[in-house]
Amino acid sequence: MTTPLTLDTDQARALLHDLTVIDVRTPGEYASGHVPGALNVPLDQIRRALPEIRQAAQRGGVLLVCASGARSGNACALLAEHGVESATLVGGTRAWADAGHGLRRPDTGGSRAGWSMERQVRLTAGAVVLLGLLLGLLVHPAFQFLSAGIAGGLVFSALTDTCGMAAMLGRLPYNRPRPADLASTLAALRHG
Repeated sequence: MTTPLTLDTDQARALLHDLTVIDVRTPGEYASGHVPGALNVPLDQIRRALPEIRQAAQRGGVLLVCASGARSGNACALLAEHGVESATLVGGTRAWADAGHGLRRPDTGGSRAGWSMERQVRLTAGAVVLLGLLLGLLVHPAFQFLSAGIAGGLVFSALTDTCGMAAMLGRLPYNRPRPADLASTLAALRHG
């Protein structure tokens, strides 16, 4: 098993033209802005793309990117389990943009860019907490347990650095790659 590597934004920028960059966020997040040249393979599709990522790693370095570095770190660990060496961008696209490096957005034909997963989780968690409190006041106090459940889930999420709500939201249609998108990404990985 190989050990996942990390690159900071300056190191990644200096090597960008020699790397295959894979953004493991959802398609909606990817559309909101990604590292130039990054290909979108959502984290839940990494196993499916393993042969193509292995080919890319044999041609040169592979850099995995997400919003903050957590999901790309998980993807690096998964690839390492399969003997594929890769690196993760410390701080993710957020750090990339904060360092003053530009983000690319795909041409969406004028449609709005998608929301980041973090923003989707904040909206969903806040809405469910408010709904639980409102229903607890207007219908029955037991509905306040809905709010307590979300609060407990957020604490668990912070302690384990995982997010069940993000995993569920990632399965929604606007966060899923269209089959044609993933097929073209896998072809791009195969042919470098």
